Amino acid sequence: MNKNLFPGIMLFCLLTCSAWSQGTKQVIDNAKERTISLDYSKVKGSLNTMFRECIGAGRANEGLRADWQQQLAMVKKDCGFKYIRMHGLLTDDMGVYKEDRNGNPEYNYQYIDVLYDFILSIGMKPFVELGFMPAALASGDKTIFWWRGNVTPPKDYEKWENLIRNLTLHFTDRYGAEEVRTWYFEIWNEPNLSGFWAGTQEEYFKLYRHSVKAIKSVNRDYKVGGPATAGAAWVPEMINFCKENNLSLDFVSTHSYGVKQGFLDEFGSTGTILDKNKWSVSGDVLNSRRQISNSSMPGLELHYTEWSSSYTPADPIHDSYHSAAYILEKIKQVGDAPNSMSYWVFTDIFEEPGPRFTPFHGGFGLLNYQGIKKPAYFAYAFLNKLGNTELENTDSSSWACRNANGDIQVLFFDFTNTHPGDSVNNQSYYIRDLPAIEKGSVKLEISGIPQGNYQLTLYRAGYRINDAYTAYLSMNRPGQLTKQQVEELKKLSDGSPVKEEPVTVGPSGKIAREFKIRENDVFLVEFVKQ
Repeated sequence: MNKNLFPGIMLFCLLTCSAWSQGTKQVIDNAKERTISLDYSKVKGSLNTMFRECIGAGRANEGLRADWQQQLAMVKKDCGFKYIRMHGLLTDDMGVYKEDRNGNPEYNYQYIDVLYDFILSIGMKPFVELGFMPAALASGDKTIFWWRGNVTPPKDYEKWENLIRNLTLHFTDRYGAEEVRTWYFEIWNEPNLSGFWAGTQEEYFKLYRHSVKAIKSVNRDYKVGGPATAGAAWVPEMINFCKENNLSLDFVSTHSYGVKQGFLDEFGSTGTILDKNKWSVSGDVLNSRRQISNSSMPGLELHYTEWSSSYTPADPIHDSYHSAAYILEKIKQVGDAPNSMSYWVFTDIFEEPGPRFTPFHGGFGLLNYQGIKKPAYFAYAFLNKLGNTELENTDSSSWACRNANGDIQVLFFDFTNTHPGDSVNNQSYYIRDLPAIEKGSVKLEISGIPQGNYQLTLYRAGYRINDAYTAYLSMNRPGQLTKQQVEELKKLSDGSPVKEEPVTVGPSGKIAREFKIRENDVFLVEFVKQ
């Protein structure tokens, strides 16, 4: 067990333990009390809400499905995401581009219109990823994924530029320049991986040059960036290329995942291992910000347009209760370094390896196929309940906020990486019932609160609390769920309060409460003024 799990101060004396036992509750005898001490009147500032700026989705064509749209509307309501990014906007299943017998381009945006109209109708905006290559414009036949996204450079860069210009004009005509100015245009996806880009870095930069020229010719205020690389790569190179060639670069985007072993494993055949390095993912984000700060464009926005614990949609950590605390840990660690961190993805309606055959298969989503909320969902749903004003707080694994009504919210968690190490893959470890070890107690002390009556509401996520996957394991992992089983799992993971009680604050202006906490538990405590 890593003794540096919490940056800053040591909150617990941890018992080093490599053994674990299925179905057996273990207790750390020397766990100490952790105290979160707050003063209602001491304000840190406005809450940094970069965590809800953007969320990912698999591919554009999946966004035409009714269940996908229903799930996105629910996620928007509960989690508050502003933008959504996805692959495949220009892939042939979106019917965007073809050429007549003389090689003249023909454009069609009817499918894109249906998708973007819906996204905007629920109060979200597109983070426009421009890719992959329409077959009629492609220089080769290399594809990726079950849905065959073409990853080759264009056969004619001028035709690519004209397509991007025409598409940008269409967006402007349909939605207005004022709206499109708020969007982001990201050029391609992970061009540093041969699976996603069959060209060289030089050819990617050529693609970027033509793309940015096309978009800026429509409106110079439209935001364009990249390189959307895997593994936080090419950030200095991208900035240097744009500086040396006098090209606009409005933001840098890149990706990071928290497992060991390579990249691009859509079938989960390699096996993954959750990295024991406490700064996995977050260390990349902080380094990217340093690279930007030390560059010739130090004020650039930084968007991590993909991140998660694991880069394969066949990793059971995505379904596990450990994910909620993992997400909060990484978001807390990066602070204000990124402008957004787009979790990959919001739903298991995600078909890179084709349609999946079981209801819980380690998919990336916050929701499974049937719309059952996974523990990871509640990391974002709880964050979205925080007020806009953050209070001063020395505890490194919590947020304390208040809103304009005078209500108080405290979100705290324990993240413990219980993975046994390199000898065991995630695909073997996280498919088991993994009871959480006791970690002692958290004492919450708040002073300076205005007198009056409040309602205390407690929400939780953790082992067997808003933990659909462990409940699914208890059903003996059926390959298909009945309607009754779906409803049962939804009820067990609906995010309802686990406790509600009235609280009166007297002249002392103080509230104190104590909570028993286990490994990877997440608590949200609200005090709502009556």
